[in-house]
Amino acid sequence: MVTGTEVITARITDINGPWVSEQLAGLGIEVAHIIVVADRPDDLEHALRFLDAEGMDLIITSGGLGPTADDLTAEVVGRFAGREMKLDVEMEAKIAAILRRFAKTRAFKVDEAAVMDANRKQAMVPEGAEALDPVGTAPGLVVPFGDGPGRVVIVLPGPPRELQPMWPVALATDGVKAVLAQTTPLHGLTMRMFGVPESEIAKSLREIEDDDGVDVEAVEVTTCLRRGEIEIDVRWREETEAVAMAVRDGLQRRHRRETFSLDGQTIDDQVAKLLKGHRLGLAESCSGGLMAARITNVPGASDYFAGSAVTYSYEAKEELLGVPKELIEEFGAVSPQVAEAMAKGALERFDADVAVSITGIAGPGGGTQEKPVGYVCFNARLADGTVIARDPVIPGGRSDIRERSGLVAMHLLRILLSGDDADSPA
Repeated sequence: MVTGTEVITARITDINGPWVSEQLAGLGIEVAHIIVVADRPDDLEHALRFLDAEGMDLIITSGGLGPTADDLTAEVVGRFAGREMKLDVEMEAKIAAILRRFAKTRAFKVDEAAVMDANRKQAMVPEGAEALDPVGTAPGLVVPFGDGPGRVVIVLPGPPRELQPMWPVALATDGVKAVLAQTTPLHGLTMRMFGVPESEIAKSLREIEDDDGVDVEAVEVTTCLRRGEIEIDVRWREETEAVAMAVRDGLQRRHRRETFSLDGQTIDDQVAKLLKGHRLGLAESCSGGLMAARITNVPGASDYFAGSAVTYSYEAKEELLGVPKELIEEFGAVSPQVAEAMAKGALERFDADVAVSITGIAGPGGGTQEKPVGYVCFNARLADGTVIARDPVIPGGRSDIRERSGLVAMHLLRILLSGDDADSPA
């Protein structure tokens, strides 16, 4: 449960919910709900009551542990668990020491008595709870609730820089250990595909169940369109491992051409490995350097990345890449012919043995009937003349077209370097 009016109003993007969910999956705990609530005590309590009624053994909250009046999570959790709030004198002393160190770093005088009084509420702990030492100034809590054993609320601070270091400390408490003792290992795998719609994956899953006789519902399969690629997560427990493998194999068999990762590895990491021993030069127009940004985002890119020329104007294409002016005048700056000349220019200018070029119409204007908005020409080639040239129409708005252009180029580079489906040398 993520608390914070600033999260609901989108002033802050929640990263705690997904992060905690990922940690729990690794511990064999399935996450049923991620709830975002405002800093209102009634909303907090209603969310806790709902999760209790749903039979949750483990509830985790983030946020609402500060010294201000709207930080009420600890108090509300205590009331929900039926536990009276008590001053933890030892915790109060720890918070005071932190605040004194903090005050010494301030350039202006701080009223220590007022600060200590305002932060005393952070040392108020539900009776019987386990307090977790603060990473910032807010301690965490592990609060038992319900009639039976093995049900707890973990109360964590909102800032990720405080929540994440506190996580292993919470896991080591007796209350959380009792919950974890009830779990069995949860396994998972991630497949990645490119160039196939989600509807085709849904169809394939039905075929795997109907034609292959696989009980797909015995495992958890989720599909997600992420940055232009399909990400398929399969999760299972020990007794259904054979089903999970049958689902994986069935999907790969039906989408062999589109499947590029069976172990969750990203296209960026795959391309980085394939580029070892090569020297890459890029020539980008409509993507504005987005492909270069992806290449250099992976550590070690300096071993194989020579450079990129973002040649947006006609003059830049001519002067930096040596694209003939007559070629642009005859075929247009967005054309397979100019894309080819750009890639050849990148090979020469960067003394590279592999190059990729991108030139297209990102919109919203500039499109024609022959070359609509989204029309992008790619040319990926090796110095020996092996080439992959494509000119699709990419859907979406300007930012979508630009980002997806970089993605398409990454996949063309992967195919070129792996030797799969490349065109004849030209």
